[in-house]
Amino acid sequence: MKSLWNEAEAARYKGELAQRVYSSRLLGADTSLVLHGGGNTSVKIKEKNLVGEEEEILYVKGSGWDLATIEEAGFSPVRMGHLLLLAKLPSLSDREMVKELKTQMTRPSAPSPSVETILHATLPYKYVDHTHADAVVTVTNTANGIERVQEIYGDQVVIIPYVMPGFDLARFCAEKFAAQATERTIGMLLMNHGIFSFGATARESYERMISLVSLTEEYLKGHGAWNKSQPKVAVEDKPVRHTLASLRLEVSEAAGFPAIVTMHNDRRTLAFVGRQDLGEISQQGPATPDHVIRTKRLPLVGRDVQGYVEAYFAYFAEYNPTAKENKTMLDPAPRVILDSELGMCAIGRNAKAAAIVADIYHHTMDVIEGATALGGYQALLGKDIFDIEYWELEQAKLRKGGTPPMFTGEVALVTGAASGIGKACVDALLQRGAAVVGLDINPAIAELHKRPDFCGITCDVTDEQAIAAALEQAVRAFGGLDMLILNAGIFPLGCPIDSLSTQEWRKVMAINLDANLIFMRECHPLLKLAPQGGRVVVIGSKNVLAPGPGAAAYSASKAALNQLVRVAALEWGNDNIRINSIHPNAVFDTGLWTEEVLTARASHYKLTVEEYKTNNVLKVEITSRDVAELAAEMCGPLFAKTTAAGVPIDGGNDRVI
Repeated sequence: MKSLWNEAEAARYKGELAQRVYSSRLLGADTSLVLHGGGNTSVKIKEKNLVGEEEEILYVKGSGWDLATIEEAGFSPVRMGHLLLLAKLPSLSDREMVKELKTQMTRPSAPSPSVETILHATLPYKYVDHTHADAVVTVTNTANGIERVQEIYGDQVVIIPYVMPGFDLARFCAEKFAAQATERTIGMLLMNHGIFSFGATARESYERMISLVSLTEEYLKGHGAWNKSQPKVAVEDKPVRHTLASLRLEVSEAAGFPAIVTMHNDRRTLAFVGRQDLGEISQQGPATPDHVIRTKRLPLVGRDVQGYVEAYFAYFAEYNPTAKENKTMLDPAPRVILDSELGMCAIGRNAKAAAIVADIYHHTMDVIEGATALGGYQALLGKDIFDIEYWELEQAKLRKGGTPPMFTGEVALVTGAASGIGKACVDALLQRGAAVVGLDINPAIAELHKRPDFCGITCDVTDEQAIAAALEQAVRAFGGLDMLILNAGIFPLGCPIDSLSTQEWRKVMAINLDANLIFMRECHPLLKLAPQGGRVVVIGSKNVLAPGPGAAAYSASKAALNQLVRVAALEWGNDNIRINSIHPNAVFDTGLWTEEVLTARASHYKLTVEEYKTNNVLKVEITSRDVAELAAEMCGPLFAKTTAAGVPIDGGNDRVI
């Protein structure tokens, strides 16, 4: 491991807190040190208060901030004097500790201080860094971990046996560190948890961390336990979307809410799940206590979700036998599934949560295999894991979560998603919490959004093989399908029937009608497995109800599609799938309405372009966003008891009326 410190870059960070920001970001940039909000850093700064008194303030990383992107506002300023007094108390509940920390903040708008704030305060150094370095956790999660870390570090670190995070850990560390630290001490190691480094400057503390972790990595390499090479494992490419969607339904039913399931079958993962000893090494517990809430105590090996649920309740009863009912209990569904065919499936309430679970478990694989190579992986005891999972502070976080967005945990697929109505539908669904797959023939779809809850796929909707491949990719990305928005279509230049070529007719039918039939047919098995019922919204047209001259192919294709919707509603009702149509008119901010087409249609009706845009009863212009908002709402609870409906959104068209 190499230091990333750049003196020229560091010079741009003026002041002690700014230096803390810079070095924290360096730590956060390396996921082998910290992951997704893990780790902590702090700095002690002397400041004058409002009445001119000088006091020492501990700036510690606040709750909800990530070291990789932290700013000065992400540090919570807490009065050191009170923290040191708290550290001397014989006992203090974690809930009381949190309240006390908040009363001593000098900036009320700052985030809540870390639960390790008192621990940081008791360490007699200006800068303190704390990480959950993979290499360190690998060594400490072995049967003889203490002997190994003593061999690696000697008297450079004070070794602390595992104690649950909170006040008890802070008090224990304060006593042990004071008794054991020497002039050579540059760090402190918490067994099964992580490592601390400290120094007089941000650079010194940071580079001591790099040095300590590097010693561990070299030790692992020397013992053949730090293999980062890509294993030679064949990756099969057979369809698994129906299998994965079925598994997602079982997980969602166990959890009590729709879940996102992401599939990972890279060579590294397949090599791990293919190990003969997987059933043993994967069932020892998480790499650090920080991972328990996100990944749960154990992964599910195989696909027996019900068996996992039963084992989870038995585990709960073992450590809380007197609780007949626990309203704060976490759901019993797994967060990680290890399967020889699927690889590793990561599960979360939303796509971001699932992505975090995947990242954590990819690192956990490295830790487990490294510790196994050292003689055996041995994580925390079951009681320790239970105490973290049902820690009052973690339960309080869950209770504060609030009401999630409407489509949290659900998956939507939108065709023709790169522009116009399709793009607006993507945005409307994302805003409501859905994970969204966007399909379009335009390759720009892949770059439409850079976020974990969007997957853009280039797809020609007239190509059945391309559709099958896109659906496979979509389900592997999020686990299944709940909502389907059929929007892709073309609107050719006006042409009377006596001049309409067979080629043009077939082209329009292939895109506007045949492609949607294929999507409906291929998506039906997936929609049947939607945890809260499948929903389909078809973007139709005013021309279904009131066709115009010169639009025979377009009008016929949309009318036939509308009839297809009605038949599907009759056939799919028993599968708890509802399907409805929206009939927009004169939506001019779409790819269908080129300037050429717009001018031609306006001229046909002897109107100016502006008059044509608002040529309706209400004299309003209909936008893509208007249509998208209606489409999203039709997938929501307001339309839960509606199917086979065709709803106009046209400002009132006199011919339709």
